[in-house]
Amino acid sequence: MAKTYDPIPPRDVAFLGLGVMGYPMAGHLARAGHRVTVYNRTTSKAQQWVAEYGGQAGTSPRAAAQGADIVFACVGNDDDLRSVVLGDDGAFAGMKRGAVFVDHTTASAAVARELSAVGRERGLQFIDAPVSGGNLGAINGALTVMCGGDAVAFAVAQPVAMAFSKAVTLLGESGAGQLAKMVNQIAIAGLVQGLSEAIAFGEKAGLDMKAVLGVIGKGAAQSWQMDNRGPTMIEGQFDFGFAVDWMRKDLGLVLEEAKRNGARLPVTALVDQFYADVQAMGGQRWDTSSLIKRLR
Repeated sequence: MAKTYDPIPPRDVAFLGLGVMGYPMAGHLARAGHRVTVYNRTTSKAQQWVAEYGGQAGTSPRAAAQGADIVFACVGNDDDLRSVVLGDDGAFAGMKRGAVFVDHTTASAAVARELSAVGRERGLQFIDAPVSGGNLGAINGALTVMCGGDAVAFAVAQPVAMAFSKAVTLLGESGAGQLAKMVNQIAIAGLVQGLSEAIAFGEKAGLDMKAVLGVIGKGAAQSWQMDNRGPTMIEGQFDFGFAVDWMRKDLGLVLEEAKRNGARLPVTALVDQFYADVQAMGGQRWDTSSLIKRLR
């Protein structure tokens, strides 16, 4: 079913970072009627996006951000984020006072607080807004967005971000969005390992695991991972989006934050090492359900 968009007044927006997530997210903003300027480090990708969706491409984050009411970004990590936000060519240098920067990168809570403070000094607002839902969620406009920051700024950004989302929720002050994404990744890591062990056990026991999942998926064991990745894990298919390399980056953020706040994460730390095993098997770009490869 095609995505439908809420009828809101069009805004001048920018989108920085046209990777597997950012490219379709920016596309939904254009389809919703917003005036979109994009920036990507690889210029040809930005030109491709403009050819597909219209709008225009900026030659730098600063150029793309000029005149925008809201600047969205989705890049790789803390350092990538700083590179598109700060400096003479960064977005903050081009943004008008009162504009809102919405960061969809999965990054640290510390960098969110840092950039929020810098933004406030310049009369700007910064919302940390990591997403869950993967590439298919971005393509279908059905992402879940976890936000931290100022409530007034959030109220400006939220209806626009709904163009590529099914839920956009403010969870607290700056950094709260990133912390919530860490909670999400902790939960997923444990679920995928448990599902991997269950399938591998059933296979060694000689069970028809498709039939078994069909039964237990109607009971207390049911989860999104079981419904969506269980059948593909049985088939040995691991090209469904969120890569092992990305998960290890996210779990690294989780474990660093746990050192700071004193949380005990024995299962998460163990699963992180299991993902390191998958990387050593050549599975850096396999999706996260490839944990089962270790058990076969």
